[in-house]
Amino acid sequence: MSGLRLATRRSPLALLQARLVQDHLRARGVDAQLVEIETSGDQRLDVPLSVLGGEGVFAVEIQRALLRGEADVAVHSAKDLPSQSPDGLMLASVPERLDATDVLVGRSLAGLGPGATVATGSPRRRALLLERRPDLRVVELRGNMATRLATAGANGVDSVVAAAAALVRLGEDDRIAERLDPSWFVPQVGQGALALEARMDDLDTLVVLEQINDHDAFACVGAERAFLRELGLGCSIPAGAHATMKSGVLSLRGVMIGVDGSRSVRSSLEGSNPELLGTQLARRLRDEMGGGALAGWGGDS
Repeated sequence: MSGLRLATRRSPLALLQARLVQDHLRARGVDAQLVEIETSGDQRLDVPLSVLGGEGVFAVEIQRALLRGEADVAVHSAKDLPSQSPDGLMLASVPERLDATDVLVGRSLAGLGPGATVATGSPRRRALLLERRPDLRVVELRGNMATRLATAGANGVDSVVAAAAALVRLGEDDRIAERLDPSWFVPQVGQGALALEARMDDLDTLVVLEQINDHDAFACVGAERAFLRELGLGCSIPAGAHATMKSGVLSLRGVMIGVDGSRSVRSSLEGSNPELLGTQLARRLRDEMGGGALAGWGGDS
């Protein structure tokens, strides 16, 4: 294969991640060029993600470029990828996954005084913070990672919540004040992982992407995405899921939580089939909520 075109967002972190994929491919003798695309999520920084609709706002334009034949591979942060690929595309490879946990930049949770202000654009992160610390003031946060990091300690914001993997990739992990325990602060589906989509009929590209696939990471992300897919786009409750693999056994932990943190359900399962595991865990959490009733929980996905 002479070369591949990698479609990516234009944000500094997205470009860095796309270049990591370039390096993986070049190490196997495959040249790759970047195709930079501005997404609706990048364009509308004044609008909260929950208002934009959240899932897909950083991926749809990249997927369309792939379907139009303007690129061969779509490079995503797996957490930005909708739970269902559009017709004609498939998740082909997860080349690497770093630490999936969320972190605080600024002050640690214990270091935040009563009524302290924490910034995040994620309904899941907001709800989990309020579950543990209902006294906190949680405010909206948008922008690229540099903008988010600069917010900590400025304009009355004591801390911001970010993904550990993003800080590690940017070489900013020395700014982490606390890694939030994923057993209660359950990460977003796909967090820390890179996800590569390709056209289902592009067999040559699929063969190449298989060469850089981390099979354990692929299975873990697959279980998490099955969890999200089972909940469906209509689910209005903040949720998270995190899978790990040990000795061929998948362990999947999930949470569904009310937007104000006052109600939550958590559970975990083990198995070997990612699709089945994710589906079963989502159904269990719905059952524990009370037969799937959403009344009184509210929120944004």
